[in-house]
Amino acid sequence: MAVLEVVKAGHPVLKEVAEPVEHVNKKMRALIEDMADTMYKTEGVGLAAPQVNVSKRIIVVDDHAGSGLIALINPEIIHGEGSHIGLEGCLSVPGYYGDVERFDKVTVKGIDPHNKNVMIKAEGFLARIFQHDIDPLVGHLFIENATNLRRI
Repeated sequence: MAVLEVVKAGHPVLKEVAEPVEHVNKKMRALIEDMADTMYKTEGVGLAAPQVNVSKRIIVVDDHAGSGLIALINPEIIHGEGSHIGLEGCLSVPGYYGDVERFDKVTVKGIDPHNKNVMIKAEGFLARIFQHDIDPLVGHLFIENATNLRRI
């Protein structure tokens, strides 16, 4: 396993729409493992492949509240309800935090690392993480939607 370099805001890959993954193979599973290692080493709760300079639709998340590591390929939010404003930060925008309005609850579909279709219902912090980490797959970072952006 390896800890990958996290690219910072302004890097071109973070403005691209990431490419869908056609089939999860050994190389993709190795990338997922490296992304998880990187997320844990940097004390993050989520990471998208574009943040490690890979233009693929892959995320890893862990809310550290019992869900464990979740890796999703081609994730898509298919339902959201309610809303809540909460504080967010990002590994690609170190030291900056801002308030972002997100759904309270989401349903996310995607493919797991074993090429199985999955559907996950999440609420609260885990729902926020999914939304935050799917954004870079379509070329957005939290700072584009944040209010009260500040350095902490």
